[in-house]
Parts: sequence; structure tokens; C-alpha cells
Amino acid sequence: MQILLRRLKKHPFSVFAFLLLLVFLISLTSGRYPLSIGEIFEAVYQWGSGGKLTDRQDEILFLLTDIRLPRICAAILVGAALSVSGTVYQAMFVNPLVSPSILGVLSGASFGAALGIVVFNSWFLTQFLAFAFACAAVSLAVLFSLLFRRSSILVLILGGMVVGAFFTSLTSLLKYAADPDNQLPELVYWLMGSFTHANNDNLLKVGVISILGIVFLSLQGKTVNILSLGDEEAMSLGVNVKLTRIVFITAATFISASTVVLAGTISWVGLVVPHMLRFLTGPDNRKLLPLAAMGGALYMLSTDLMVRTFFAAELPVGIITSLVSLPLFIFAIVQNRGRWR
Repeated sequence: MQILLRRLKKHPFSVFAFLLLLVFLISLTSGRYPLSIGEIFEAVYQWGSGGKLTDRQDEILFLLTDIRLPRICAAILVGAALSVSGTVYQAMFVNPLVSPSILGVLSGASFGAALGIVVFNSWFLTQFLAFAFACAAVSLAVLFSLLFRRSSILVLILGGMVVGAFFTSLTSLLKYAADPDNQLPELVYWLMGSFTHANNDNLLKVGVISILGIVFLSLQGKTVNILSLGDEEAMSLGVNVKLTRIVFITAATFISASTVVLAGTISWVGLVVPHMLRFLTGPDNRKLLPLAAMGGALYMLSTDLMVRTFFAAELPVGIITSLVSLPLFIFAIVQNRGRWR
């Protein structure tokens, strides 16, 4: 264990890249219909060479392209987006307890998406309202904290909890108004967090912009480091603090809102993963942000693999992340005490 930790600290990117590739391959072959790497290679090779596919190869390609690959890609995107956005929020607000769920982002996005599903029955409005109410949740939480400048960090957490509870109540009203035979079961299961409805169409509509947001934020480690020093220090180094902070918070809000559209509400990832990785790399966001994208993707993909493999009836992945993340969060807090700056 100590040898693994030393290697992780010395070569974190290489280790995480290897682990992510390994879990990706295992996810391709595992599930209710297990496949072998050889079968997958033969089917892909036969399809690529233009040869005639057997019935078995046709089934394998359908299983890969229409079910497993969209789900795997969605898990990678959601994990990376939540982890990166959580890291950015913690740096922007100089608060290690801030995350998309605690700030009310996920609750606001969930209400917006539920509104689009239940009231408007429109995919475009589902996306738009998820992002709009996620931004509204962050704005309300920040506005609440500005009313009490002397204890703004503590009040920010309190404001996020109040805003989250408010939007959760509104979502409950939508559950009450939803059709109990069709809309309600779908809405309740979706809000628990699940990749069962991940498909190529959803990935094409949400994935490209989410990837751009994740890459953009992952490359801003130097600027995020400067902003985390405080406004005066950042301005003295030539950074337009207000504009840059708004851009980063908006980008983090957008990618965290996009996760709700892909998989519903998945909590704790944006809080726990940055703390675990800070234990390995320290507070330097130049390393932490890109590693957060890889670590979040690995964490979510591993959790989804566990859900698909170890349980006869598939549980919502949001339940498992909450159960697993609690002990990890306690461990990360203990290990990182005194390291936050």
C-alpha cells in the first residue's frame, strides 16, 4: 500500500491514466452480458474491414455502440465534470467545503430539468432550464453570503443549504404534480442518479460542450492559483478578478449542470475527489485540476462498474456514490488538515 501511494505521489498522471484505461476495458467486457476482449476485437475488425458480420458479432457491436460505450462515456464525463467543478468552486470561494451539491447547483439544475420533463416535455428546455436554475442557485447562495461579510465563508455554506432545500422542495412539488403512472417513476429514479438512459443522442447534445468546459478549466490552474490567493494579490499580478471569477464560476456551473441532464443528481463527487487528490498532489491547481478530471472519471466509472456487476437489480449510482464517499471524505479531511490554503 505504501509503495502504491509513493508511486501515485511521484507519477500521478501515469498511474491514473493506466487505471482509467484498465477500468474502461473492464467496463466494456463486464455486465449482464459479459464479453471477451477477443470477441470485441474480432467484431470491430470485421466491421472495419467491410466483411460480413455474424449474428453474434452484430449483437456485440450493438451492445457496444448503443449501450455500453454511451454509458461509459457518460460516466467519464459526469465524474470529470463534477470533480473539476468542485475543485474550481473550492478555489474560487477559498473554501474546502464548497461543492456543486453544497452550493445548491445540483438541486437547482435538477429542478430545472424536472420542470422541462414534467411541464414542457422538451429536451431543449430541459437543458436550458437545468443550466438556468443552476446559475440561479449559485447566484442566490453567493448573494446570501454577501449580506454577512464578516462570516461570508460560513454563510455561503448556509446559503447553499437553504437554496438547495428550496429547489428540492420545488422538485417535490413537481413530483406531486407528475403523472403517477408514467412521469413520476421516471422522475424519481432519474433524480437518484443513474446512467441507464445515457445514449448517443444525449452525449452528442451535451458532451461536446461539457468536454470543452472541462478542458478549459483543467488548463487554468495557474490563474486559479492566483485567484485563490485573494483579490488584492490577484489584481497586483494583473488579473481581471471580477471577469475571470465570473467566467470560471459560469463554466464550472455549466459543466456541473450538464451532469444532471446526463445522469440526474449525483452528490459528493465534487467534494470528495478534490480532497482525495489534494492528499496526493497538494493544493497546486496546475496539477490538481487535470488530475481531478482523471480522478473523477475513474471514480465514477468504477462506481458504475460496481453497480452493473455486483448487484442483481441495478441500483441508482447516486446512492452508491453517497455511501462510498462518506468514509472517503472523513479520511480526506483527516489527511488534509492543515494543508488547505
